[in-house]
Amino acid sequence: MSDKKKEEEVLEEVLEDLEKDAADQAEKKKDTSKDKEEPKKEEKAEKTEKKSGFKKKEKKDKKDEKIEELTDQVKRQMAEFDNFRKRTEKEKSTMFEMGASDIIKKLLPIVDNFDRGFKSVTDEELETPFAKGMDMVHKQLLKMLEDADVKPIEALGGEFNPDFHNAVMHVEDDSVGENIVVEEFEKGYTYRDQVIRHSMVKVAN
Repeated sequence: MSDKKKEEEVLEEVLEDLEKDAADQAEKKKDTSKDKEEPKKEEKAEKTEKKSGFKKKEKKDKKDEKIEELTDQVKRQMAEFDNFRKRTEKEKSTMFEMGASDIIKKLLPIVDNFDRGFKSVTDEELETPFAKGMDMVHKQLLKMLEDADVKPIEALGGEFNPDFHNAVMHVEDDSVGENIVVEEFEKGYTYRDQVIRHSMVKVAN
């Protein structure tokens, strides 16, 4: 066998080995790429499933939405009714107080007339049956006002207080202290701690 033929044979063997190696490398790359793609597909599928599942959880059932809507309406209506009830009770109380106050104001002049009448009669006249009958009516009227929480304002001899007293006259009097009520022309009254009529007084300067 010639040297040239030997060289050709060796060269063919080398080429065959290189082709074989190249084919093996290509096969390995293909397998590796396939292995990588499969986990990616699986991971993508898992993400899609999770995403789809999350959306399903977020989406409420129509029945649940309707129940929530009706529950909210009931709560709002109950709150509105409670506010209405409180407002109505307050208005009723205010109207009652105003009505009672107006009636009491109309009764006070009658009490004043009784007081003036008893001051103008003598002790002997007070012993007559008529005067005694008037005194009973007067006391009954005062008792009714007292039961209604109507109280007279104490003024005479006390310090002048503009919250309770109305000064219509002033007098110079060194025998009493300054700003002292020395005379009461008309008695004042309170109804449930609210002044319904100020005392009309004379005050010493």
